[in-house]
Amino acid sequence: MLNVPFTLPARVTDDVKYLSDAITGGEIVGGGPFTKKSQLLLLEQINDKGKVLLTTSCTHALEIAAILLDIEPGDEIIVPSYTFVSTALAFYMQGARIVFADIRKDTLNIDESKIESLINSRTRAIVAVHYGGVACEMQELTRISNKYGLEIVEDNAHGLYGEYRGQQLGSIGSIATQSFHGTKNISCGEGGALVLNDERFFERAEVIQEKGTNRSKFLNGQVDKYTWVDKGSSYVLSDILAALLYSQLLNAQQIQNKRKEIWNSYKKELSGWAKDLGVSTPHIPNHCIHTYHLFYLLFPNGSVREKFIDYLSRYNITASSHYQPLHSSDFVTGSEKPKKDTCPIATKTSDCIVRLPLFTSMTENQLSHVIHSVAKFEF
Repeated sequence: MLNVPFTLPARVTDDVKYLSDAITGGEIVGGGPFTKKSQLLLLEQINDKGKVLLTTSCTHALEIAAILLDIEPGDEIIVPSYTFVSTALAFYMQGARIVFADIRKDTLNIDESKIESLINSRTRAIVAVHYGGVACEMQELTRISNKYGLEIVEDNAHGLYGEYRGQQLGSIGSIATQSFHGTKNISCGEGGALVLNDERFFERAEVIQEKGTNRSKFLNGQVDKYTWVDKGSSYVLSDILAALLYSQLLNAQQIQNKRKEIWNSYKKELSGWAKDLGVSTPHIPNHCIHTYHLFYLLFPNGSVREKFIDYLSRYNITASSHYQPLHSSDFVTGSEKPKKDTCPIATKTSDCIVRLPLFTSMTENQLSHVIHSVAKFEF
């Protein structure tokens, strides 16, 4: 029987060539020629007025963001509960109290209507996670941030090449972060990027990225030696991984077109089946261009979801659930669970969601196998 894995990293014809060039060129540490080329290309693709720094992961880019914002113990950061732990952890590591917001039923993004009630004098920032590459309601988030003097950080791990009302995702908040993990559309195995859309962060970000030193000034000939001047860590991506990333960025349109083709096939072929059974499929607002990062199904309850995943496995199809809500995680609640669920939509979504296989090397036979198998499921 045909086997369909859940995901595989994208491969393009230039991958091996650029990896070989990086190795034979000799500059395999961070800051080499492929790092510089990738940063310039990303800047061109996202926001040519900002600054991009490649990092070892999106998590590390978020950590730099937290340091840049001078987060201190007692400060509060508003984060959607339905997201990966890194979104909250990066700010927690600087001493922040994480305030969890529930999500919308339609896009599964942070519910902007719930945010103002969570703001107080200690609130410093709102983190906007563009789930599945579908934009949060950035117009309203921007209004709220301006009203209360807050920063917006875009966790754009899913959202590279997505748009909100004509603006590139990753170019709207003062700081944004990208992921190039092996599960993402554009991948170098492990990697990320910090996107700075406000020049007040430009110089300090380079210091934080380079272990708290002014090494970048030394390399640019601005100082005759470099020294420890600030907080920081080793956040620099190897130029070998940057070479792999560069090949992917150059072929981004090819990758995105393939994912779009698969995503649209799922939507077209499964919408009728889903509607008949009361299963929800992704909602894309008219003012958003999404990234075809994932295609999910929302079942009525967790029991049906588990039966569906088990059913697909019998056809050699690997499907997956997604995030466990952070607000009810063991780390947040400890041994005693709260009596009231403060983020019920996040909880319901986590219980009921299934993501279908989606990767650029997916064959027509594999896609057809998934669609036909899903369409035969009943409950």
